[in-house]
Amino acid sequence: MKSKRSKRVPARSKRAHRSFVLPDRLALGLEIVSIGINPSVYAVLHGVNFARPGNRFWPTFNAAGFVPETLEPGKASVLKLLREYRIGFTDIVKRATDRADELSDEDYRHGARVLKQKLLRYQPAIAWFQGVSAFQKYLEFAEGAKRAVQPGLQPERVETTLVFVTPNPSGANPAANPKLLLPLYRELQDIRDQLRREVK
Repeated sequence: MKSKRSKRVPARSKRAHRSFVLPDRLALGLEIVSIGINPSVYAVLHGVNFARPGNRFWPTFNAAGFVPETLEPGKASVLKLLREYRIGFTDIVKRATDRADELSDEDYRHGARVLKQKLLRYQPAIAWFQGVSAFQKYLEFAEGAKRAVQPGLQPERVETTLVFVTPNPSGANPAANPKLLLPLYRELQDIRDQLRREVK
């Protein structure tokens, strides 16, 4: 009986969090939109992207110097990035789960298509996918393409929007070592700065 109950937990979790989402932080004129796979339940409860203490996003973001101040992981920081620094947040799948492996192909299929429409609507300068698998899912379900993906600037665009990929910053991801992440975050920052110069 114990093993049967444990197998039913993900299904209960999926039903419980079906409408449990983290709001998009999007607007016209953004320089960067950060795109996660889907929010964790923990992130939704705290109202902030990459909220878990072990997540490497905020420490690496600060170390890279994207903005001229150190930001703590919190709702106020996310809103400040949106309103003052033109950096937004969304996800491929909006429904929160305890683990990403609770998502189905149908979740990704629907979410990737919706995400593409958001990118076409808002046309940020750069779409920043947080995770190789995140971008692979987008390619498969929104663009009908399958290929190996390496971190960094991608050959694809979404109309005028550049695509940049970094490893998922989750503390559970071995590729999220800050020493590996930081050069990529700085590369992304350099691309953003180059785009700013071109506009001028």
